Formats: sequence, structure tokens, C-alpha cells
Amino acid sequence: MHSGSCACGAVKYELHAPLRPSVACHCVQCRKISGHWSATAVPKAALKLLSARTLKWYRSSPHVRRGFCGICGSTLFWDNEERDSISIASGTLDDAEGLATSHHIFVAEKGAYYDIPEGMPRYPGSGPENVKGRAS
Repeated sequence: MHSGSCACGAVKYELHAPLRPSVACHCVQCRKISGHWSATAVPKAALKLLSARTLKWYRSSPHVRRGFCGICGSTLFWDNEERDSISIASGTLDDAEGLATSHHIFVAEKGAYYDIPEGMPRYPGSGPENVKGRAS
């Protein structure tokens, strides 16, 4: 079991499944919404919201919504409604021990102000699973 929250603590959650490795997305939308996005994922049924009264959802594309705290603005979730899993911002976990980034996606859209370290798989688009949507 893993737990996490937004910066102010108004939104709290638990994850009751093993975490997928974190995936770093460099698409323009993720950079605009979160600065930089790296996320793990679990089956939707494994996400338990403990405190969610300030959780807000933003529809960022036809089948995707992004969850954030309405008080502090922390970006927490990426939910493609056509998938059985939900992505969770890795930086919002209370303890991410053992969690590592597996690859980078949408590197063709990365910002000019930073470099991606060598030695990790990179994909110009959505990545090896060729999924619908912009983030993972």
C-alpha cells in the first residue's frame, strides 16, 4: 500500500496495488499543466480517495481528465476514461521508495530549456505501448 497527497494535504489517497514504473511525459500539455509530469499507475479500483472534497477535474481532451487540488493546485491524477488504470503524479507519493522512471514519452515536444539524461529509452510520441492520449 502507498499513500500520497497534494501539497496542502486537502486531497489524500491510498494505492492498493503494485506501482507501475514512472513514465516522464514531455508533451506541451503536461508541461503547461504541471511544469513536468512523471507518473506511475495502478488499476482504477486500487485508488482509494481518503479526502477529496477539494479534488477538481479538468477535461484536457475528449477521453482524458486531469485531477488537481482546488486549493493548492497540485496536479495529482491523469485519467483516460478508456483505460482500466489511472496515472498518479509520482511526486505526490508520500514514499516512492523503489519507484524509478522507465522511459520518456513525447520527447519531440520537450521544452528547449532542459535536456533529458542519456541512457534511458525515449519515444517521440506516446511510447512503446502506442496508447491513445498524451500522457501515461
